[in-house]
Amino acid sequence: MNYRFLHEHFKDLFIMFICHRLPERTFKIKEYYFPVCSRCTGLYIGVFSCFMYIIFFYVDYTFNFVLISLLLIIPTFIDGITQFFGLHESNNILRFSTGLIAGMGLVILINSIRWIIIMN
Repeated sequence: MNYRFLHEHFKDLFIMFICHRLPERTFKIKEYYFPVCSRCTGLYIGVFSCFMYIIFFYVDYTFNFVLISLLLIIPTFIDGITQFFGLHESNNILRFSTGLIAGMGLVILINSIRWIIIMN
């Protein structure tokens, strides 16, 4: 059995689930592309920055806060779905900004669920 072949395919499959990494949807500095697309770049920065905020500041997870987190995720969903079905062509700035706010909304939502489970 060719283990190198299996390793390469597993690695490609794993990377595909993280991000599609299409060059035309990825930020580029000089001739170097980012390792993930612009939407995933925004998502990862949003997740990281929101986690850092939550570590240093107290956050009160109310129902309204959970509702806001869901509203922050919706623009990314709409942008991704409308682009997938060919209703519009998104650009990298829009992908990045919707990914950024969705990353923050995702962290708020996950921590809200965790907080509700711990408190009950």
